[in-house]
Amino acid sequence: MSAPSGHRPFVLWPDRRLRIPAAPVGAITDEIRAIWDEMVDAMEAMPGVGLAAVQLGIPLRLAVVDASDARGQAVRMANPEILHASVQPREHEEASPNLPGVSAIVSRPRAVTVRFLGADGTVQDRDFVGLWATSVQHQIDHLDGRLYVHRLSRLKRDRLLAKYAKLRGA
Repeated sequence: MSAPSGHRPFVLWPDRRLRIPAAPVGAITDEIRAIWDEMVDAMEAMPGVGLAAVQLGIPLRLAVVDASDARGQAVRMANPEILHASVQPREHEEASPNLPGVSAIVSRPRAVTVRFLGADGTVQDRDFVGLWATSVQHQIDHLDGRLYVHRLSRLKRDRLLAKYAKLRGA
């Protein structure tokens, strides 16, 4: 896949790097800020509502999320972890540039409280609801070496991956 916006290409399934948990980030440095900027560029180019560093082949626990209507509201997170998840579920059709051409309805908690190291280097606890919450959870899955397809039943996952393989000519 080409990278017209100046970001690294997306890692494509079944690349092993997508299945390995990412390494924690020790501190927010200029290098980390540059990676976040690249990730925001890649997210906007899709266009998407979130991106994890591993999707670009960067094995660090970094994510960006922007589910705003206006855009330009990206939340930059290092080492995000879910502290609390609502009991109420929310279904949303999820997709990934790592599995282009396919998508599936996934049920996740409607709201989550997430702790992360923010762009200013401080630990933050933040509540996310609706699409923001779905995207944050999707990114954390990526950082844990999981894709949304791992939230599907085996039958649905097998069908989706077979469709993806057919699209890729495999």
